[in-house]
Amino acid sequence: MNFRIMTAAGLAIALAGCTTIPSAGNPIEARWVGKSAGVFFAAYGPPISDSEQGSTTIYTWRGGYKTVRIPAKYAEGADGKRGKQIASARTAYLRCQAEITTNSDYTIRDIRTVADIPGVNGPSYCAEFLAPEQK
Repeated sequence: MNFRIMTAAGLAIALAGCTTIPSAGNPIEARWVGKSAGVFFAAYGPPISDSEQGSTTIYTWRGGYKTVRIPAKYAEGADGKRGKQIASARTAYLRCQAEITTNSDYTIRDIRTVADIPGVNGPSYCAEFLAPEQK
């Protein structure tokens, strides 16, 4: 009897560690997991491919194409003047690719960036494009 109770308690503890709540560290998951894939595709365009795996479907999406000119960066000079140039101006071609896993009811279960590059304002253009900060 004690063995059964301890086994059931161990199983309950193990299952309590399993969760589908998105982590706070990933703004894309926090924004889209639990929402309808239809809303995502309506906002950002259709997927380029899909594959079914049991009751889930994995969509490959690509988009967010944008060309931006990033200005040169300069060191802080004396008396608030512009100092020596530390980075030259450049043109960046921004884009994003993600894999979106949905349930049978078309709800996003997982969204994972596959191809991402540094954005204009941070380390991830996909995060800037797919989960912009609310103002």
